[in-house]
Amino acid sequence: MSVHLRHHHQNSLREQISTLGKSLFDRGLTMGSSGNISVRLENGGWLMTPTNACLGRLDPARISHLDQHGQLLSGDAPTKEQFLHMAMYDERPQSGAIVHLHSTHSVAVSCLPGVDPCDCIPPLTAYYVMRVGKLPLIPYHIPGDPKLGEAVRGLAGKHSAVLLANHGPVVAGKNLEAAVYATEELEETAKLYLLLRGENPRGLTPEQVAELEARFPRD
Repeated sequence: MSVHLRHHHQNSLREQISTLGKSLFDRGLTMGSSGNISVRLENGGWLMTPTNACLGRLDPARISHLDQHGQLLSGDAPTKEQFLHMAMYDERPQSGAIVHLHSTHSVAVSCLPGVDPCDCIPPLTAYYVMRVGKLPLIPYHIPGDPKLGEAVRGLAGKHSAVLLANHGPVVAGKNLEAAVYATEELEETAKLYLLLRGENPRGLTPEQVAELEARFPRD
């Protein structure tokens, strides 16, 4: 890809990050300056939302541009949760984007006693299985604790999404649109799960899940 085309592609990705970030914020999926988004670039670097930035008011020109080592090349300083993204990318070379939100219903599930730490939300719908799959719970760490990155790294190879206890989901996708759709699917399924708690809901059978996994592989 020529330098001109690469520059045009990067500007297009910046606009996409801003547009989808505003969409997530406007619908209450993250609030204040919480949540962050990143996209892997073809040259091995990343675009990442800045620290203390509101996803509803992103300036495309100020989005952080990092090199392949995670060093800032241009734009504002990246999110302080950069290490979460890097941990996921390290284990998932096939993933092109990551979304991390503090979305209400997903966080609520992460605070519940008795959820299965290997699979927090049962397979209630086909689209949840197709876009998220098994969702492991990562024990609580203080924000910014490097051990949280290591905990994510230990699970990211086998899972495209993880749920941080008392914090929120980290979701990878083959591209930004896929990561956003998967994050939204996770939040909606968390809402369903909370609505159905105590009702002994009928989820998909292991056979139905296996059929979906075979027919609709995630990244």
